[in-house]
Amino acid sequence: MSSAIERISALLIKAERTDNPHEADAYLMKAQALATMASIDIAAARARKLADEKPTSPVTRTVSIGDKGKRANTHLISLFVAIAHNNFAIVDVASDSTYVVAYGMPQDLDATHTLFASLSVQMATSAQRYLEKNEWKSDTYRTRSRRTGLPVKKPFTRQTARAAFYRAYVARIDERLQQARDTAVRSRDESRGNEPSAALILRESEAEVRAFHRDNSDARGRWGGYRGAATGRSGSAAGAGRTAASHARLRSSDELPKGRRALP
Repeated sequence: MSSAIERISALLIKAERTDNPHEADAYLMKAQALATMASIDIAAARARKLADEKPTSPVTRTVSIGDKGKRANTHLISLFVAIAHNNFAIVDVASDSTYVVAYGMPQDLDATHTLFASLSVQMATSAQRYLEKNEWKSDTYRTRSRRTGLPVKKPFTRQTARAAFYRAYVARIDERLQQARDTAVRSRDESRGNEPSAALILRESEAEVRAFHRDNSDARGRWGGYRGAATGRSGSAAGAGRTAASHARLRSSDELPKGRRALP
């Protein structure tokens, strides 16, 4: 897997350096595709018991999200969950939304970590640039009156615009990663027609991760997620969020950026 991570890192460096959004998108898709292919290959090797090293087993990793009470925590968690699910991992969320616990194969958690470390910072930076343009000040959104329960139209606040941007950004990133993952699965099957299908190999690996999660998780209930009025379709913020996610670039990182904890 180390060679795959090196190849992914090389792609991320190229994505960081290019000024062409279409090239950046292609590098993102290729990076996720490589992560998927590596996951399939290792799962297949484990199934055949031909791995050169000690067989890989599921592990847990705890990732700090932010200080208690930070509004961005919910959206950062949504981003992490989207990335993790597209890399065959399961996520438990702390009740105060300050950290998550990821369950998965080591190589899949490595890929999740690399993507999240870059995209979490880019999401916040892109949102801040959008907010400073003040385009959101003319937008409105529909909600229900707390007093009457009837539908009402309200003007965007800075907080609502940021939430709408984040939600649209996460949804678009999820789409891109899922597309890259599915393409990688199809490509692998087309190139290795006589071997078991990638979907079958991944199902077996995912079943092992689910069993590991079931045996080791202390989580109770379900994470509620964002409960505000903003949606990923609200006003210019949603369009800006999707555009930013479509043009997001990745960079290689060995650790989560320290500055992320200070996000609003």
